[in-house]
Amino acid sequence: MFDVGLTTFMILATSLVMLMTPGLAFFYGGLGSKKHILSIMMQSFVSLGLTTVLWFFFGYSLCFSGNLSAGTDWFGIIGNLDKAMFHGITPKSVFSPEKNFPEYIFIAYQMMFAIITPALITGAFINRISFKAYIWFLIFWQIFVYYPFVHMVWGGGILAQWGVLDFAGGIVVHATAGFAALASVFFVGARKERKHVPNNIPLVAVGTALLWFGWYGFNAGSEMAVNDVTVAAFLNTDIAASFAAITWLIIEWNTGKKKPTFIGLMTGAVAGLATITPAAGYVTIQSAVLIGIIAGVGCYLAVKFKESRDWDDALDVWGVHGMGGVIGTICLAFFATTTINPNGVDGLLYGGSFLFLFKQVVAILFAVVYGFFFTLFLLKVINWLVPVKASFKEEKDGLDISYHGEVARDIA
Repeated sequence: MFDVGLTTFMILATSLVMLMTPGLAFFYGGLGSKKHILSIMMQSFVSLGLTTVLWFFFGYSLCFSGNLSAGTDWFGIIGNLDKAMFHGITPKSVFSPEKNFPEYIFIAYQMMFAIITPALITGAFINRISFKAYIWFLIFWQIFVYYPFVHMVWGGGILAQWGVLDFAGGIVVHATAGFAALASVFFVGARKERKHVPNNIPLVAVGTALLWFGWYGFNAGSEMAVNDVTVAAFLNTDIAASFAAITWLIIEWNTGKKKPTFIGLMTGAVAGLATITPAAGYVTIQSAVLIGIIAGVGCYLAVKFKESRDWDDALDVWGVHGMGGVIGTICLAFFATTTINPNGVDGLLYGGSFLFLFKQVVAILFAVVYGFFFTLFLLKVINWLVPVKASFKEEKDGLDISYHGEVARDIA
């Protein structure tokens, strides 16, 4: 018999993470310009379908079949195909003796992470990439970037064996996606029409609310148990997001235009959510406060640096998600404590060694360098097959009508 309470909890956590992808679509759709609302939302929603197809055929197996210690994976980098098309798994299959819930739920839970990760990247190249090229990008980026990092960190691969920690995706999700977003900006260049304002700020608010709500499943569910670590991860998620939002608001209020903006408040919250992700189940509530403040300052400065360099990362994916993942992964090496999670380690501030900090820094550097340069390479390859960049006419007319033959609302 399955643990009914744990099984129910994991179903709920999976549902929450699924809700994040529509939330991201609303968040990006509200920030985009009127002519491109559907195109950016489409890029999130199509991942719900296409990623599921990939996950069924081979994605889950490449991430979670085999491990380095048993010599049953490919050099600790990627899994095998033993579970392709969910071979050998039935509704009665138990995930593990320690975590007594159906493996089907674990399949679905991790699939939701796979769905949202490439969708995060799309906010960087809004208005500029063809839909056909994005489909190819979505497929190959998952296979060659996301799947290997999932296996290396969470699937018993080389980084896991080395002792690298990432509770819910600072390395696997946010760093890889954030720096892939920066690479895509360099490849496609700036928008032809950069002077636009968000078309629907209330829609951004709805998206932020869904992301924040879903993030409880993203972080707390990553413990895959109902215990004190789950509770810590849950509360740390909210604390870090709240402190980051207020920190961003205070900075914005006292610099630049000296006005507290609604978008700034919401962006700060997302920065806090991204930054606490790798550390959520390893740190105290007091440390979550500090991580939230650091996230607000660090991600704000990253966005301002991007603006000073004139990088057209339209929706600040690199500054918020990429740098949030980097900051959170490094913070983990300082603030982690075994008093919160005995399966973790003690960070530097709790008597830990510099070796763990070194491992975290090496892992995050590996993720950002590989994510950045492979994305550049991948986009060049795709561009040989189909044009990656939207034409001037397509961008001017709007990608909604150019690629999808639809408009978000009738403006006649």
